[in-house]
Formats: sequence, structure tokens, C-alpha cells
Amino acid sequence: MSISRIMKWITGIFEACLAIPVIGGLFVISNGYSPLMVMLILHIITLVLSKRDQGPMIGSIIGIVTSCLAWIPILGFILHIITALALIVTALVPDEKTRQNTSY
Repeated sequence: MSISRIMKWITGIFEACLAIPVIGGLFVISNGYSPLMVMLILHIITLVLSKRDQGPMIGSIIGIVTSCLAWIPILGFILHIITALALIVTALVPDEKTRQNTSY
């Protein structure tokens, strides 16, 4: 499993935790919205790794948008759910680099 797929799993799980209705919102607000900045950085790192490994990048792109807009209460909740699903689904797909190295 490539590092980019591991990062997709990690960021997907973090996004799912932030999508928990009241708990996720309170966590973000109580920490001064810094979790959104941390997630933005993680999504950028995941995007760069996905590009390097020729894997799907859509989950990370959605995550970057989510990190920028999640301060809006209801929209943030919806975007965290969408991002978590996108990242977890794309984490299941092997990267092009991995597929090329696998011989059957």
C-alpha cells in the first residue's frame, strides 16, 4: 500500500470524525478553527503524494475546498461527510504506480 493511500485513509477518518454533528463542531470551535488549518495542510500533502503515485486526487481536492469552507456551520458538516466518503472510496482504489508494479 502506497503512502498516498495511507494518507487518504488517515485524512478520511479525520474528516469523518469532524463530521460528527455536535462533537466535530465543538472540537473545531474550541480549538480556534485550527483543526481546519491542520486538515488543509494534510490534504495538500495527500494531494502531492497522490499526484506522485498517479492515484485519484479528487478526495484531496474536495478536502482542500472543505477546509476553506467548513467554518460555515451546516455547510461544514455536509462537506466533511462528502470529503470523508470521497477519501475513503479513493483509498480503496490502487494507484497507477502500484498497478504497474503488480504482475499477475
